[in-house]
Amino acid sequence: MSANSFGELFNISTFGESHGAALGVIIDGCPPLLKIDTDFILNELARRKPGQSNITTERNEDNEFEILSGVFEGKTTGAPIAIIVKNNNHQSKDYDELKDMYRPSHADYTYEKKYGIRDYRGGGRSSARETVARVMAGAIAKLFLREQQISIQAYVSQVANIKVEKRYTELDLSQTEKNNIRCPDEKVAQQMISLIEEVKQNGDSVGGIITCVIKGVPVGLGAPVFDKLHADLGKAMLSINACKGFDIGSGFDGALMRGSEHNDEFRIQNLESKIRTSSNNSGGIQGGISNGEDIFFRCAFKPVSTIKMEQQTVNLNLQNVSMKAAGRHDPCVLPRAVSIVEAMAAIVLTDHFLRNKIYSRI
Repeated sequence: MSANSFGELFNISTFGESHGAALGVIIDGCPPLLKIDTDFILNELARRKPGQSNITTERNEDNEFEILSGVFEGKTTGAPIAIIVKNNNHQSKDYDELKDMYRPSHADYTYEKKYGIRDYRGGGRSSARETVARVMAGAIAKLFLREQQISIQAYVSQVANIKVEKRYTELDLSQTEKNNIRCPDEKVAQQMISLIEEVKQNGDSVGGIITCVIKGVPVGLGAPVFDKLHADLGKAMLSINACKGFDIGSGFDGALMRGSEHNDEFRIQNLESKIRTSSNNSGGIQGGISNGEDIFFRCAFKPVSTIKMEQQTVNLNLQNVSMKAAGRHDPCVLPRAVSIVEAMAAIVLTDHFLRNKIYSRI
């Protein structure tokens, strides 16, 4: 199986299965002398961890990580960094009744047809458990970006038809972690939580949207043709389990606007004598290259595929059968996916930052 790596200069390769011995990541290209804050990495993992509240799965995964290489005396050496998290709380028996069935909207059927084999215990490599490796790599990338004064903040902006009507510039994003759904608008957050609780009680699931804001990005990251910064961000986000849509800046709303409405006019900011834009419909990227404004984008997540309601499917004997999933699953993936969106954004930004160091004007 190929395609387990992402990035060019800052490159990550993830490994492991949902019910295997461990999951991990190898980070190649991390600059030396970066101070590693283990408490920060643990906190990032805790934000992704299941069992955080009554609106997430009841699983209690152990996210204690071990750094195997690439760090000496608390700093990176420039060598490949290998990090693992052991699997200590998987319950493979939950999947025994499903091993001969293709779960609706999962990778079971396509995976088996492509590779001739599949790990029915939680999906194996196709499981969202793989994202624990991305969050560890993203934490390292965030530590690097912190030194460049670049910050990344994602939040839940919509659950089903309940959404935050305010733009991110009108919100206090520091309030994002103050509630279980990770929405900075407390009133809307409580409505979202109530809906998820109702959906969970019914054995169903629900999707929504995560908005991500990146501040402090310098002018010049990205390239104008195939390596557009927003194209790499889009690929990164759409590689996350359950992510089905991506738009940046005005996104699809831009299709409803005139050019006179959409264009971001340039102006000089007198205090800093630097070029800024009067609006930011471009989402901080023009021609595939960052322009110094905030980068902001949205990711649409589908409802979790595993639900506790009876569904129709097909078994390995090509018979129509009914099934009802057992096990511990999220009624809504959004609160845990916030950290994954941030992690993938950090990996993309770190990779492009390092790639652009070869240009003297950056």
